[in-house]
Amino acid sequence: MTTLFLDHYESPIGTILLVTDERRCLRALDFADHEPRMRQLLQRHYGTSETLPLPAPTVIRDALDAYFDGDLQALSAIVWQTNGSLFQRQVWAALGDIPAGTTQSYAELAAHIGKPNAVRAVGLANGANPVGIVVPCHRVIGANGKLTGYGGGIERKAWLLEHEGALPVAHTPNRMAAAI
Repeated sequence: MTTLFLDHYESPIGTILLVTDERRCLRALDFADHEPRMRQLLQRHYGTSETLPLPAPTVIRDALDAYFDGDLQALSAIVWQTNGSLFQRQVWAALGDIPAGTTQSYAELAAHIGKPNAVRAVGLANGANPVGIVVPCHRVIGANGKLTGYGGGIERKAWLLEHEGALPVAHTPNRMAAAI
């Protein structure tokens, strides 16, 4: 069984939970206000939801600091590994192909992985992404250009897209304080 370690990281959009393994790979990233969902995911994928307290590796914290300070490429320094079905891992890998500052629809993502009829399945896999922000599921939007569901909440999704320059700054009302 994999031993999992938990750290808390303070970000501009709330406390982030960082789960790493013995090799110090990032296994999960979620918001503290969604910890029960994260623990269910850990149980499903790793057979345990138990974590031991241990600071995340400096490379992870430094990359997050740099990202939130405006270096949108900094997250590529984070080594991550996930469990999940082959299809889910294919979708999660494809999310990394969406450049910062751009968005893609679920249909475009499905076409990108060569499964244009799997839009719903792509949406489900996107929603099950265990390492949000690092694997940028927030860059996927509805076919009509509207923001759709995000595990951390629509306000956080809008904030991330604004931060990356994919949405005009005026797009989100000042609701972030209420969301975190």
